[in-house]
Amino acid sequence: MDIIHLLPDSVANQIAAGEVIQRPASCLKELVENSLDAGATRIQVIVRDAGRTLLQVIDNGIGMSEMDARLAFERHATSKIREAQDLFSLRTMGFRGEALASICAVSQVEMTTRRAEDETGTLIEIHGSDVVRQEVCACPVGTNIKVCNLFFNVPVRRKFLKTDQTELRNLLTEFYHIVLVYPKVAFTFVHNDEILLELPSGTEKQRIEAVFGNPKRNVYTSAFVDVSTETEMVSIHGFVVKPESATRKAEQYFFVNGRYMRHPYFLKAVQTAYSGMLTSDYQPSFFLYFEIAPEAIDVNIHPTKTEIKFADEQAIFQILMASVREALGKFTLAPQIDFDTSGSIDIPQPPTGEVAAPRVTVDPTYNPFHSRGTIYPDRVPRNWESLYEGLPASRNTGMPEYHDPSISLEPELLRAEDVESCPLWQYGNKYILLPGANGLVLVNQHRAHAAILYAQYMEQLTLSQGAMQQLLFPEVLSLSPDDMVLLTHIIPDLRAIGFDLEQLSPDSYSVQGVPSQLVSQSPLPVLQHILQQVRERGADTQREWREQIALSLAEQSAIPYGKALTEEEMRDIVSKLVRLPQYRRMADGKTIVSVMTDDEINKRF
Repeated sequence: MDIIHLLPDSVANQIAAGEVIQRPASCLKELVENSLDAGATRIQVIVRDAGRTLLQVIDNGIGMSEMDARLAFERHATSKIREAQDLFSLRTMGFRGEALASICAVSQVEMTTRRAEDETGTLIEIHGSDVVRQEVCACPVGTNIKVCNLFFNVPVRRKFLKTDQTELRNLLTEFYHIVLVYPKVAFTFVHNDEILLELPSGTEKQRIEAVFGNPKRNVYTSAFVDVSTETEMVSIHGFVVKPESATRKAEQYFFVNGRYMRHPYFLKAVQTAYSGMLTSDYQPSFFLYFEIAPEAIDVNIHPTKTEIKFADEQAIFQILMASVREALGKFTLAPQIDFDTSGSIDIPQPPTGEVAAPRVTVDPTYNPFHSRGTIYPDRVPRNWESLYEGLPASRNTGMPEYHDPSISLEPELLRAEDVESCPLWQYGNKYILLPGANGLVLVNQHRAHAAILYAQYMEQLTLSQGAMQQLLFPEVLSLSPDDMVLLTHIIPDLRAIGFDLEQLSPDSYSVQGVPSQLVSQSPLPVLQHILQQVRERGADTQREWREQIALSLAEQSAIPYGKALTEEEMRDIVSKLVRLPQYRRMADGKTIVSVMTDDEINKRF
């Protein structure tokens, strides 16, 4: 009996949808790109329940005829290409002819469309690849497409969608990828009948300011410098942030021929251009636009079309790095010197009539860590033996001996009853030192206090018993649209922990009360840090964002580095720390407690 058979179109479309339409954000991307290919100058996106219930895109593009409207939902039906050779000269966003077929296979779609030369338009309704109706209708020029109940016939896919908060953030992220590269097109984004973004047409810098700026704060784009390079191979223009304005959370965007792309290799080129200007935990923000011959790139290597291959990536890497360096050099007052080991450095001489730059001499054999004939001579504490005066001669506790170097401390090495009577010292106003069973125990005082507060905050969040202190003068917290969405979801937990927040406008909240531990500091940086941590660490469930809220608040409230502690304060911190179930590391994995063993100390002598 024959066992191979052709799949029905509806099943084939659902399989294809698994690659093309992964979540509501994928659907938004495909629909808006179709509107752009249709020449739209105004595009409105309307979303309900983060795209689960409704995702609607309305444009004023060229529209479609009755026949085109029907064919548009067939697999591999497209107006973008006619033959394989056209793949190497693409100027449109879409080209495969799979998106609409995939969308209608897993949703209920209704579309109205009309061309300028037609007196009437066309309405077509499709549920799960089945055409329900097609008829003549009255509608404006352009296309209006509604995607309802995404994955209604694929419950497994619908079940694995993330929370509304996460899916809405993904929608906004995909929306940013498009609006930043099409500043001449006016966009509107509406979620649950609330306008989150309204972007008029303008320049690239105006669009960046409209998306990421805030009228109540400093001009966002004032921290950027222009990049502009024209070569026969590629043209690059855009904006990179000044080194002094770099942050831990960076907005990094590459675009090529009007299309957003991810490219780790080119990201390395930008990071290399900033070499020596930023610390390891800071990243540069940038918005860089590439224009290159379509035949020199291949966008047909991934269903999302965000991974792009270049014919000569190495050459473009060098051009990009040089362009960014040149832009930064024009706005950097300090001279940039490249050191070598030749013994001297020749600095380019200025034009005639100006003062010549000095010649710098370098000793390539100098090593600051080998002075006075010893390595790290100042890092070995003097009279360290006095730390052990009065300690018992025997350290045998009968405990098994562990040799895993990744485990720096066993829980039994510090017990609450031992901490109550042992000697304590503070080193560098940063570490608490005390004797342990296997050596000298070092406790990071800031992280130890943060771990204690974290446990308290988690309990308060669970019981909704956070102590609140009203502010005499409320402060205004202004946020971007995606941060407003995020805050809306976590605000019950913020209130449970002691914040009193009241919405003033679509982009601001009034902070009227704070947890009692924060009375002495401004709440705005704390709230912004909480939002940043929840967003960057991908907290999707209530438990996860509660952990991030508690951790952020604990880090902000804990005693700072550099604070001198009394013996009573040190003993209180260590005693509370060792009572925690896990006290060696913080919730984010940072080390709190470490041990310098007897063997390590003896090896130094």
